[in-house]
Amino acid sequence: MKKIGREVLFIPAKDNNLRNGEGSFIRLRNGAVMFGYTEYFGDDWEDDATARIVAITSYDEGETWQDKRVIIEKPENCKNVMSLSFLRMGNGDLGAFYIHKNPDGTDKVLFIRSADEGQNWSEPVNCMQSLDRQDYYVINNDRAFRTKQGRIILPMARHSIYINPEFAPGVLCFFVSDDDGYTWRKTETEFTFPYDTDDDGYQEPGLYQFPDGRLRCYIRTGLGCQFESFSSDNGETWTSPEPNHFFSSPLAPMLIKDIKDLTVAVFNPIPNHLLSNDELTWGRTPYVCAVSSDKGKTFTKEKTYFIEDDYENGYCYPAIIETADGFLVAYYHSNNSGICLNSTKMVKILYSEISGE
Repeated sequence: MKKIGREVLFIPAKDNNLRNGEGSFIRLRNGAVMFGYTEYFGDDWEDDATARIVAITSYDEGETWQDKRVIIEKPENCKNVMSLSFLRMGNGDLGAFYIHKNPDGTDKVLFIRSADEGQNWSEPVNCMQSLDRQDYYVINNDRAFRTKQGRIILPMARHSIYINPEFAPGVLCFFVSDDDGYTWRKTETEFTFPYDTDDDGYQEPGLYQFPDGRLRCYIRTGLGCQFESFSSDNGETWTSPEPNHFFSSPLAPMLIKDIKDLTVAVFNPIPNHLLSNDELTWGRTPYVCAVSSDKGKTFTKEKTYFIEDDYENGYCYPAIIETADGFLVAYYHSNNSGICLNSTKMVKILYSEISGE
């Protein structure tokens, strides 16, 4: 399998900063690209460790990065803020979605907007405002999605603290806004994992929209592949999730996005050999990019390429943005630490590498 891409940025973990990752890109009005990510500080790297969200900017299509600054500081009343999704809003504002982790084990997803490209931000809007009770909800980085019809959808997994305070199997659900993010509601669609052989459930869903408007939701599971569900009514109702065996994967997320006239899927396939050291990589190796030339309908092994082929390291939680000459992918890199959630690596992949031009 051919390897593609070259490194343009590496943000290593270090003392008092044991984890950097789960980022999102946005194209600014001046043409620059901003990349925001979660920066953990202190002496811990776990999901509930202290963290804030910072951003850096590139003025040359991702080749170099500068202007690091904090954009979302951790409030005193929460464990951390993490898992960023940028989204350009309907009125032109810059939108940012993130998880606010509460001390009682519940999470809420908050939304802020900026009229000046991230220099100043509004007061947070609680995207869980329609709920009668709080719970542990997870939305991945780079997952907030605007449909062609203008609806914003947040695909989520609910892990009920009322069933298991530690970690209950994930239930697939969706929150939507039809007024550009000012108000939110949870749709009636929910899917509980139907198999007794897996305690993880449906986790870390993502969205892709076909040209005809139909939506695909792809979902991480512990059964060796991504599952997927489809909606033909702008995300109001969904088909029961079923496995897609092309997207074999460990318990790790996938991301699908359009790049010019092609569609790319970045994920961890399950290797068909024993080179991977799961203790070091958590099974999240290698890292590949599958390319579709029919807007995501079909992917093939012949058009699948390595992004990472070092089986001693693990990779996960991608973010993607198109550039003038290709696209950027940022993701966790274990950096020989034995902990996948460690450093952030960013690679630039040229369009010519995946198009055959």
